[in-house]
Amino acid sequence: MKLILTQEVSGLGSAGDVVEVKDGYGRNYLVPRGFAIRWTRGGEKTIESIQRSREAKAVRDADHAAEVKAKLEGATFNVKVRAGSEGRLFGAVTAADIAEAITAGGAEVDKRSIVVGNPIKSVGAYSVKVKVLDDVEATVNLNVVPA
Repeated sequence: MKLILTQEVSGLGSAGDVVEVKDGYGRNYLVPRGFAIRWTRGGEKTIESIQRSREAKAVRDADHAAEVKAKLEGATFNVKVRAGSEGRLFGAVTAADIAEAITAGGAEVDKRSIVVGNPIKSVGAYSVKVKVLDDVEATVNLNVVPA
């Protein structure tokens, strides 16, 4: 099945790309969720408009990404979680917890852009990577503290 991506799909492509996927994946996942539209001959105009908007957005986003990266790397964020008496957590710190702490600190970050290497399961200081853009990554310092 040939599809035109309307959004970036990890492992598949970015907006405006024409991709060939299995029928079930396209019909049951990509198209219903709005990640892609069916490819047609008339869809070439759609591809051009998506690519033009992506290029214009990339120019604006590059400057904004540098600002966000500076803001993220210049601060330390506190993540409050439930912990036992010895500093071990009940569960682990998730990307959603980190995104919530960063948003509370004044920067808007999507939880899907946070890369946590090893699971955080105890109180302490940690650093995680945040993908601001495809080629711009920021290292964020976290303090995991008991709630």
